[in-house]
Amino acid sequence: MTARLVRGRRKTVSQFTSGKTVRTLIIIVIGFVTWVVCMGLAKLLANASAASISIATAAFIAIWFVIAATNMWMGVARAGYSFSDELPIFLVIFLLPVATAIIVKWRFF
Repeated sequence: MTARLVRGRRKTVSQFTSGKTVRTLIIIVIGFVTWVVCMGLAKLLANASAASISIATAAFIAIWFVIAATNMWMGVARAGYSFSDELPIFLVIFLLPVATAIIVKWRFF
């Protein structure tokens, strides 16, 4: 197995990717929770009108972009990954919750 030097310790590729996969899944779940909170606030504050759902979806996309971009920046600046390593992870973390939010809004509201 190939090993990669990470912060002074050697890790195998499987150890390296499994920890990142779990972290990525946790962040994606946080994205869905953030979306649910935005939708809940729209329902609570404006009785889930079409306009409030659109505003909540747009607010979620903006908020989630900032969070996903911050996660990417931390991976590049602090964890030592390259931009090209982090970009696909950023796209998955950002697009999965956003695409779900847009599809649900388009289909049901």
